[in-house]
Amino acid sequence: MFATLAEPNRLHIIELLHKSPRSVNEIAHALNLSQPQVSKHLKVLADAGMVQVHPMKNKRVYSLKPEPFKELDTWLQKYRDVWEQRLDRLDTFLKKETNKL
Repeated sequence: MFATLAEPNRLHIIELLHKSPRSVNEIAHALNLSQPQVSKHLKVLADAGMVQVHPMKNKRVYSLKPEPFKELDTWLQKYRDVWEQRLDRLDTFLKKETNKL
């Protein structure tokens, strides 16, 4: 997932799709990319399981698949907990030092 999102255009596509589903042409226009470039990026995102496509008449509309992002959030939670504990300890330390003054 990180390798897939390391490419800036793919990250921008994910940010656009977070707001709402979009067609290939809408994404291309918003990012000032060609339709073939966007299609290649969307294929990589689809292969990674991050987006899904919905054919609608003569266009293909892409949207985010929530599952991989939920999995990432679950994985990141343990690191958030560590940082919160460290920040809490720092806060306690700073309050003690301030009270000494």
